[in-house]
Amino acid sequence: MSAASPLSADALIEALLFVAPQPLTPESLAGVAGLSLEETEAALGVLETRLAASGLRLQRHKNRLQIVSAPEAAPWVEKLLGLEVNLRLSQAALETLAIVAYAQPITRPQIEAIRGVGSDSVLRTLLAAGLIEEVGRAETVGRPILYGTTLEFLQQFGLQKPEDLPPLEQPQNASPASS
Repeated sequence: MSAASPLSADALIEALLFVAPQPLTPESLAGVAGLSLEETEAALGVLETRLAASGLRLQRHKNRLQIVSAPEAAPWVEKLLGLEVNLRLSQAALETLAIVAYAQPITRPQIEAIRGVGSDSVLRTLLAAGLIEEVGRAETVGRPILYGTTLEFLQQFGLQKPEDLPPLEQPQNASPASS
């Protein structure tokens, strides 16, 4: 970091993330701040810990970072901004979204094998809502599209990173679904 900066590394990273128009990578933060990648990651750790006790959070998705409001503040943030949550997902969409969230990256045929029904329409709905995105192609016959969750998904569900999803619980009396 340049000697002219009176800010600590974590304060500088916080300022950069605050003004950034889109999520940033640790590498881009390091370059702008004049820090090594190791120094940047250390500063991000300090920032994440400090923000955990505030109304803000450091959100990580893939290799991108941004500062967001704490999920607990959502009702008041929505009221201030005049936002209404109009996103209503069908049971099929929620089921498919859960499969993508827990199994990502995943292909449509894999989703359909889990659900037992076609998923084209539901995937289009989730793509249009910005909750999932194409993240690549599988290295199998036909090279099917791989799907994963988005930053919008994390924001809608109050998560800082995909790893914050609650663990899957196995049903105690696991039996084949009868629907």
